[in-house]
Amino acid sequence: MIAETVCSAVAAAGLGIAAVTAYRKRFLAATRIAAYSLVPLGLVMTGVVDWLADTAFSPTAWAGFGVLGLSWVLFSTTRAVERRRGGTRKERKAARGARQEAVAPAASAPSLGPAATRTPAARPAGKSRATATAGDDFSDIEAILKKHGI
Repeated sequence: MIAETVCSAVAAAGLGIAAVTAYRKRFLAATRIAAYSLVPLGLVMTGVVDWLADTAFSPTAWAGFGVLGLSWVLFSTTRAVERRRGGTRKERKAARGARQEAVAPAASAPSLGPAATRTPAARPAGKSRATATAGDDFSDIEAILKKHGI
């Protein structure tokens, strides 16, 4: 009962403000204000306000909203964990089997030449680590350029 009164008063005040705005020759703004002010009146007339008022003061309804919220949290956490792991258990098993079949034994080593596969122990002893790394970087770049014919 009080909710209907408040919504009707809000609608009347909004229509009054729209009339003043239209008097000032701002018709587009007045129309927009009138549209916004008629929304609470429409909600009262359709019965939505009664339903909301009954829901707002019902402990059962709030418990239902809590259960829905808990359900949403559980769904979202399981989806997040599933995405982080890479799918369901069945999908991970299928992907692991396909990955083992597709990988060749030498596929993990880069095919840029001997400089890319050289280990730190195989570097010349006279060079410092910084110059050896810089030399390796340039040899890698040279190998890539040669590979593309540049």
